[in-house]
Amino acid sequence: MLTRRELLATTVAAGAAQGLGLSLAEAQTLDMLKMFVPAAPGGGWDQTARALEAALRATKAVNGVQITNVPGAGGAVGMPQFLNQWKGQGNALMVAGMVMVGSLIANKSPFSLTQVTPIARLTGEFLALCVPAGSAFKSAKDFADALKADPTKVPVAGGSAGGSDHILLGMIAKAVGAPPAKVSYVAFSGGGPATAALLGSQVAAGISGYGEFGEQIKAGKLRVLAISSDKRIEGIDAPTLKEQGIDVELFNWRGVFAPPGVNDAQRTAMIAVIEKLAASKEWAETCKRQDWTQITLSGPDYGKFITDETARIGGILKELGLA
Repeated sequence: MLTRRELLATTVAAGAAQGLGLSLAEAQTLDMLKMFVPAAPGGGWDQTARALEAALRATKAVNGVQITNVPGAGGAVGMPQFLNQWKGQGNALMVAGMVMVGSLIANKSPFSLTQVTPIARLTGEFLALCVPAGSAFKSAKDFADALKADPTKVPVAGGSAGGSDHILLGMIAKAVGAPPAKVSYVAFSGGGPATAALLGSQVAAGISGYGEFGEQIKAGKLRVLAISSDKRIEGIDAPTLKEQGIDVELFNWRGVFAPPGVNDAQRTAMIAVIEKLAASKEWAETCKRQDWTQITLSGPDYGKFITDETARIGGILKELGLA
């Protein structure tokens, strides 16, 4: 006899089959998932897409994954393509997050994440303020003092303009009494190029998700001055900004979206696939390895979150002079 959980899973699978045009047996494993990454390889969204691919394959949720990268302006370049060319594709997902919300606003794009189909928020990642190993900055206070003295002389690398990295720098500037609009922010299309600039000492510091700097930190090539969490993170040897007298905290969230034009059955099917993934031990191990915090939110709740977040980030960017 089926348990209630098994009966529910069978019902969801049946909906998935109908929505994706598959038989019930075939719906247990999606033949090909198309994943759209509106950023360059090597950055946070690309890392998330590759991690999703590995976990989906490990859990046998898919037979194959096809990843398409379209970099530029924190998603502002790729967004129109996903909206128009991928419309109605029930086996497609876009990886995006807080960075895209901000960059679309900062770039005065006519598009927003409220135009795509929300599937699930997956992870949250606190940001890290890093410097080259040989930097004269030994603490976040040293960095803040230099920023306050002359923000134009402290170039900081990060992701696209208006994204979470840029927002955090503006928040730090405001907290220490420096004009946010005068910070010297050097925007890159992905975490890879930003890290390269930092390693080459082309900038004084860099801001990104800890996971993107992790390998270089372990190798001793970069040092973490602070993380943007509300408390210290287990396994990360770095103080928070708040510990060092800078009253700022922020986390960067990432999630997945289906294109516009998918029907209810397709949306429900994709939510079921991602919810199953999020509950798997494979995904839990992936998040632990990448220093990502699981903050799963799906369906209508995720849709409301996107609407609220778009309004919140717009307000922050306006306050900081970034929009």
